[in-house]
Amino acid sequence: MAKHIFVTGGVVSSIGKGLTSASIGMLLEARGLKVRMQKLDPYINVDPGTMSPYQHGEVYVLDDGSETDLDLGHYERFTNAQLTRDSNYTTGQIYLSVIEKERRGQFLGKTVQVIPHITDEIQDVISKVAEGDVDVVLTEIGGTVGDIESLPFLEAIRQFPMRVGKENCLFIHLTLVPYLKAAGELKTKPTQHSVGILRQIGIQPDVLICRCEQPISRDEREKISLFCNVPVQAVIEERDKDFSVYEVPLSLVDNGLDEFIVRRFGLHTHAANLAPLHEILRRQREPKQEISIAVVGKYAEHKDAYKSIYEALEHAGIHHQIQVRIGRIQSSDIEREAPERLLSGYDGILVPGGFGERGIEGKVQSIRYAREKKIPFFGICLGMQCAAIEFGRNVVGLPGAHSTEFDKDSPHPVICLLDEQREITRLGGTMRLGSQPAKLADGSLAARAYGTLSIAERHRHRYEFNNIYKQQFERHGMKFAGTSPDGGLVEIIELAEHPWFLAVQFHPEFRSKPTAAHPLFAGFIDAASQRRSRRKSMRTFENPSDTAVMPMLD
Repeated sequence: MAKHIFVTGGVVSSIGKGLTSASIGMLLEARGLKVRMQKLDPYINVDPGTMSPYQHGEVYVLDDGSETDLDLGHYERFTNAQLTRDSNYTTGQIYLSVIEKERRGQFLGKTVQVIPHITDEIQDVISKVAEGDVDVVLTEIGGTVGDIESLPFLEAIRQFPMRVGKENCLFIHLTLVPYLKAAGELKTKPTQHSVGILRQIGIQPDVLICRCEQPISRDEREKISLFCNVPVQAVIEERDKDFSVYEVPLSLVDNGLDEFIVRRFGLHTHAANLAPLHEILRRQREPKQEISIAVVGKYAEHKDAYKSIYEALEHAGIHHQIQVRIGRIQSSDIEREAPERLLSGYDGILVPGGFGERGIEGKVQSIRYAREKKIPFFGICLGMQCAAIEFGRNVVGLPGAHSTEFDKDSPHPVICLLDEQREITRLGGTMRLGSQPAKLADGSLAARAYGTLSIAERHRHRYEFNNIYKQQFERHGMKFAGTSPDGGLVEIIELAEHPWFLAVQFHPEFRSKPTAAHPLFAGFIDAASQRRSRRKSMRTFENPSDTAVMPMLD
């Protein structure tokens, strides 16, 4: 029978349950165990697909087309666990399923209630990911202990040991141990209160992971152990990591968490093989070069809105042993201040996706700047559409070229709604979603990067390139380097007369890992690195005392 680990959080939100859960999954896999991951979110939305990036961060898309929580990105980057639509459930999905069953008469006239019907449904979706060949299932409960919307999930996992046996369940609670600078000491009381609330619900945590800025002393651990009824060896320090998120699993190993888990479950495993993780950190600590990338986005001030893109850039840096500095630039600021002022000095420009008209012209201006100044450019989803708009206006000579998403009366709709989307009125889960195959043009930049002519990538969009303009664009130098297998949909565009200009309709960032950088991100960073080296050589030749000035970066 599969073992179950439940991860809850207390004191404050955004404490890092997703990253911690992913790190635990990585350590168990490193011991040879097969792991599955799951996130249960307390909000009533059926999925995050219609939620604002400012509230929820990025929407992470799986191969099967599920629009999920961004924490599933952590799960995929840190582990090899196969994720499906069963890996992320919300309150909305749970209630919708129960209501649909009631409408079909499946409850035989019973009064449908939170207990047992909602809690049974939650337990069923947890059991579903434990089917088949799996050793450990990690289920993260979103939200914070004490929130009213989390109560059905907490009640369900309280009951779950009665379904599968207490010996097959382990509860991990993540809390904050704040440091009060004025007092010069850590405070354990918030953790005590958080665990107290959890125990009132009926859950006694087996492990406490304590987020902190300062080291937790032995005396403080013993105090937490005593008041929270947790063995002192199960009070785990998780100190903030300034250098890399990939230090988190090593911190947990140093505190003996993986050893505690396998002993608690009676699992027989080898010691964790952490050589790949150590190699990742070595490459990050010993970069051979430093480059700068401008990410010009609609939500640039919100880091989580482009979480996977920033991670994929870092993975490409790890691959090439390059430190990638990222400048997060609001596309609407480009409209006010011009690209020359905000983008000069960068070694590459990436324009990511988004929805809505705000900041579109800033993206278009940024792409023109990259094209004319021969700066390596990478466009993703809306970034590809803006590249087509820019090329149509300024190279092909189509005044007013635009997308019908933003200008329904455009004289040259170079981007238009997909045919399959024209009759759709419901917004949730109705875009072109999930893994879609594509064929690449032989000899193209994309084909060289992938090393193959057949690929599959994850999509999330309603609009596409308008094939009516295909020949005009080709006559002016644009290469359609990737299309759907039938040739009907444009997936990748390139410019041959440019050092590195490539844009894609899909989201390659969702397939990138620290141990396997996505080939397009790796190619983009390599091109930016070469540009950096050329510029440095030219400056040294012209003025040996001159040094490069890096822009303001994260």
